Amino acid sequence: MRRSALLGAGGVVLVVAAGAAAAVGFGGADASTTERSGLPPATATVTRATLTQTETVDGTLGYGDATALKARGSGGTLTWLPAEGAVVSRGKPLYEVDGDPVVLLYGGTPLYRTLSSGVEGADVKLFEQNLSALGYDGFTVDDEYTSSTADAVEQWQEDLGLSETGTVGVGQAVVASGKLRVADLQLSIGDPANGPVFTYTGTTRIVSVDLEVDKQQLVKKGIAASVELPDGKRVQGKVSSVGTVAVKSSSGNEETTTVDVTVTLADQKALGTLDEAPVDVVLTAEQRKDVLTVPLNALVALAEGGYGLQVVEGATTRYVAVDTGMFAGGKVEVSGDGLAEGMVVGVPK
Repeated sequence: MRRSALLGAGGVVLVVAAGAAAAVGFGGADASTTERSGLPPATATVTRATLTQTETVDGTLGYGDATALKARGSGGTLTWLPAEGAVVSRGKPLYEVDGDPVVLLYGGTPLYRTLSSGVEGADVKLFEQNLSALGYDGFTVDDEYTSSTADAVEQWQEDLGLSETGTVGVGQAVVASGKLRVADLQLSIGDPANGPVFTYTGTTRIVSVDLEVDKQQLVKKGIAASVELPDGKRVQGKVSSVGTVAVKSSSGNEETTTVDVTVTLADQKALGTLDEAPVDVVLTAEQRKDVLTVPLNALVALAEGGYGLQVVEGATTRYVAVDTGMFAGGKVEVSGDGLAEGMVVGVPK
């Protein structure tokens, strides 16, 4: 059977069984014809299904962008550093200066002044929240640093092996949003405690995608994504952010413009020890649920325009005009009067 290739919605090439239609223009059937003899060489069934349009793009699995952690305080010598890849949680040491630990606190405001009795402010409340979370009590968590706070601080300092002053210096703690992972050490033990000590990331791996701007319409926050790891295993995730600022980059004579897309993955254990690994990301751009579908090659060009299906009923056939919707995975969404799930339609052999 001779076939003609037609361009359908979304740039999908439709293979139409031209031999099954009367020669009108490029070849078409009349939807008003109720019955014909002569059965198609093969058939397919109209099914109800969910169609999904996907786009596969390159991504990188890792811990995201690294941030520099800078030494604070009045200098001194680094006497201990964590290992690269180590995870540090609240109250634990990030590094040591002259034998004294500098610990991690959670929050959004850095310690920028010495905290002592009589001091008030949001930084006091942040510190007291951390002190309480670490199990110290006997004070009220508010924005006032009282003598009760100082008593709890002395206990905290004793537990850390620090001088029990009851005051908190700028260099005694570093504030970050949560647990952090040490990425790259910038200094070594014995170096002066000045400048960036190490870079750090979050503790959860994500997939970063530099998405070409002409594909930006395919993604939005919250859509599903499937990530194929280097070993072929697939891990499910979802788009957690889509950048709004386009970034230009050049490679040789080619220039590309991209936006940053981040995919979060729930099953971190499935990722093994992978870091900075190239992955394929299958984005679910659009989905049509519970729609009638047929194989693409079941579509027939109609003489009056548009498309139809050759419905097979026993030893006879008739043509039914249809509207087409989403094209995906070799199938097309169809709708029209008289069209129902379970109908048998003709397809090329």
